[in-house]
Amino acid sequence: MNEKLKNNAVGFYKMAFKGNPRRAIELYVGSEYIQHNPDVKNGTQGFIEYFERRKREYPDKSIKFVRIIAENDLVALHTHQIWPDNDEYVTMDFFRLDTNGKIVEH
Repeated sequence: MNEKLKNNAVGFYKMAFKGNPRRAIELYVGSEYIQHNPDVKNGTQGFIEYFERRKREYPDKSIKFVRIIAENDLVALHTHQIWPDNDEYVTMDFFRLDTNGKIVEH
């Protein structure tokens, strides 16, 4: 089950990061979605708006998954991101998934 959870979290993050958050929600999110990022409105619509805007503003960005950790219903993604002007970021994102392997909290 841990591999399924890891794959779902990575698929969700990649799809949103590359500019298709609406499809990411359809494929990978459960019946609820709680968002804790203060820059993103809670719920699926806020998530979609944020990542669609980021795609328009920063089309040339890249992401590399450095480490993926799963424990029980939680998945942590450690990433290295390169944005325009070679701005680099190292991030950690944490997801809680339901019993169907769908993301319900970020």
